[in-house]
Amino acid sequence: MTARTTRLNLQADRIEMVLAQHKLSAQVAGGIVTPRVVRFNLAVGPTVKLNKLASLAEEIALALGAANVRIQRDGATMQVEVPREDHSPVTLNGLCGTIKAVPASTVVLGMDANGAPLMLRLSSPAIAHVLVAGTTGSGKTALVRSMLLSLGRYNRPNDLRIVLIDPKGRGFDPLREMPHLLYPVVRDTDTAVEVLEKLVGHMERRDQEKLDKPRVVIAIDELADLLQTGGKRIEQPLMRLVQRGREAGFHVIGATQKPSAKAMSGVIKSNFPTRLVGKVASPEDARTAAGIGATGAEKLGGQGEFLLIAEGQTIRFQSAYANKEDTNGLISEMRQLTGRVILDNVA
Repeated sequence: MTARTTRLNLQADRIEMVLAQHKLSAQVAGGIVTPRVVRFNLAVGPTVKLNKLASLAEEIALALGAANVRIQRDGATMQVEVPREDHSPVTLNGLCGTIKAVPASTVVLGMDANGAPLMLRLSSPAIAHVLVAGTTGSGKTALVRSMLLSLGRYNRPNDLRIVLIDPKGRGFDPLREMPHLLYPVVRDTDTAVEVLEKLVGHMERRDQEKLDKPRVVIAIDELADLLQTGGKRIEQPLMRLVQRGREAGFHVIGATQKPSAKAMSGVIKSNFPTRLVGKVASPEDARTAAGIGATGAEKLGGQGEFLLIAEGQTIRFQSAYANKEDTNGLISEMRQLTGRVILDNVA
């Protein structure tokens, strides 16, 4: 028996001990080890109240010596997710090496709780636009960078183009040499207004001509801050893009620390049907970021742990990470394959 197996068995015993102390008819029935968490499946008796089971999260965490645990229902199975002390990163290069084919305009997110690659097809009617939320240290900007790198890896500039709006000038700077960019990285509010208005004009021309290609992905870091500093000048063109952009092939990916109703209008939030939620400060913040309650996002460990909320499903995953060396290598490969493309017809 390996040291890992021994440790897992000990954790399972301690979970069952807490359940027995509260006279709950439930036992650990297997599980799975992922890069960031161990997920224990519980066989629950018919008389067990699920809210009673969920209320034991802190007590189970204490028994395991863990910072926190997350208890959730997956179909007919209750699960206890425990952070791993010996967690390992999921690299974008390594993960992409396991994927045989990636459809057009599809982003690679990371690895799901079953250890399988998780992807998101932006062109799907149910996806369209994506809101990424999480506190400092959650890994939201790194996740968006990996999403954009995966788009660049699997789509030529003639098929997909990217606009980067980065008010703080740090999040997207590593991507400034991607050959897919329509403009240099946008770093100030006035330029962001100008670019968004140009994109709205191009969207309207596409609507008239019934075109939806090449796809255009608009990535905005610190979205709430941009809306606060730009006011209606930013909100109005952005609202047009998220309300009408999908059919013309426009997709917005917005990242924010503050997805509150005060920082972002309800009209804009209602047009982001897909949410990627990292660690947040409270259950209230989790509800605001996810658009639904009881996700447990406040119990995520940060450092790339995320929830995908889309089409009525909540999927936990570890985001793929690209360090500086991998990022530069991927962009160099893109440039060698495609060359710098001049895109005057859109710009």
